[in-house]
Amino acid sequence: MVPNADPTLINADLAPTTAEQRHWTVVNMASLWVGMVVCVPTYMLAAGLIDQGMSWWQAVATVMFGNVIVLVPMVLNGIPGTAYGVPFPVLARAAFGTRGAHVPSLLRALVGCGWFGIQTWLGGQSIYQLGNIAVGGALTSDPLPWLDINPAQLACFLLFWVIQVVIIHKGLETIRVFETLAAPFLIVAGLALLGWAWSSAGGFGPMMERPSAFDPGGPKEGQFWAMFFPSLTAMVGFWATLSLNIPDFTRYARSQRDQLLGQAIGLPTTMTLFAFIGVAVTSTTPTLFGETIWDPNVLLGRMAEGGGGAGLLTVAVSLFALSIATLSTNIAANVVSPANALINADPARFDFRTGGFVTAGIGLCMFPWKILSSTGGYIFTWLIGYSALLGPIGGILIADYFLWRRGVLDVPDLYRHDGRYGYRGGYNPVALGALALAVAPNVPGFLHAAGAITTPLGVWDTIYTYAWFVGFGLAGALYLVGMWATGQERPR
Repeated sequence: MVPNADPTLINADLAPTTAEQRHWTVVNMASLWVGMVVCVPTYMLAAGLIDQGMSWWQAVATVMFGNVIVLVPMVLNGIPGTAYGVPFPVLARAAFGTRGAHVPSLLRALVGCGWFGIQTWLGGQSIYQLGNIAVGGALTSDPLPWLDINPAQLACFLLFWVIQVVIIHKGLETIRVFETLAAPFLIVAGLALLGWAWSSAGGFGPMMERPSAFDPGGPKEGQFWAMFFPSLTAMVGFWATLSLNIPDFTRYARSQRDQLLGQAIGLPTTMTLFAFIGVAVTSTTPTLFGETIWDPNVLLGRMAEGGGGAGLLTVAVSLFALSIATLSTNIAANVVSPANALINADPARFDFRTGGFVTAGIGLCMFPWKILSSTGGYIFTWLIGYSALLGPIGGILIADYFLWRRGVLDVPDLYRHDGRYGYRGGYNPVALGALALAVAPNVPGFLHAAGAITTPLGVWDTIYTYAWFVGFGLAGALYLVGMWATGQERPR
């Protein structure tokens, strides 16, 4: 523990990691990313881009570029976690203040709760598909008018939720072991699915040969860049969440080399591979089933009906793979950060388990199937929308640690209200002001994308196209100028 620490700022989950706790290797860090990347949203990620007119290779390349970009803040924010052993909410105290850190950590937590609900819905759908086939379609019924899903879908959603709550109860070290064991299985399962599709269809389908809608003579000729940049922003936004709270994991790394190399191996390579697998497998579905099937849960159902020679054993293995993929993503990516945010808000009341339970409860109430109801809403409202919120936080954290403090933190003061990070009553008005000002330019474009404003907004829509980049750069610059202008103390 930290000497002279304020008890309202520390408990066992928030304290710096000890030397014994820092045993995550390159393999553990890479496995963490494989486990988080391999999930239904990643499989379907390129679908929205192709639906908007991109060719398959343009869609996969956009996914790759977005993840190479987001790897940079991911690694940079991971550095102080490894250097000082502190989680994201504690690191945020240096820039935002010992109390002000609640703002970025709770904003990040709210997005995590939304993602938890989305992944839980998709995992429940896997169970629903198999169960519906096993009883000859008897689970199909009219949707509940107040939920827009039928009772069996709701029951499967709740069942998958309960499974995750049990894992949360086991604690954080269980996540590391689970991710390491799941990673090789998930890679093999993905490649096996690709091989099955190729052999069953006798090659990849016409989708892999379809030209881009933006090519000369196409229906969207000359509009590629107008589509590419918001799509790139959405791809960056996909992992903008983890680029903030990655210290929650890198604090357990043995060295900077382990966290840097592990992330570089695990994130962009796996994202690109599984985006390609999603496109390639989907390209075979018109040949095998007479229609294009992007959702692997629906594909699972069609396989169980005998399409392409797939038997029930194949379906059972596929269901197991989807369930493991969803569990490994959800527990690591969408429980740790909200749980730590709640711990930071009240260390005496919350630990990892209780924080995780609250996260699961909020995710349960967010109606995740409505977020996924359209590709436009998913990409342009959800992904870009929260990137406009989280990008500025990342810009402030990186500017503070690397440019203002030159990589030097006073760890004991991170746990004291009366230390150098207490600012004014525990709040740094410079950081909070920079956050608000950097989010503001993206608000009109978000309201237009969400449908609250129906008329085009010109320059505001253009700014929203680059939401994460605008927020990240503007917040970092405003923070540095503000800290200098107000004469804040700077490490020598």
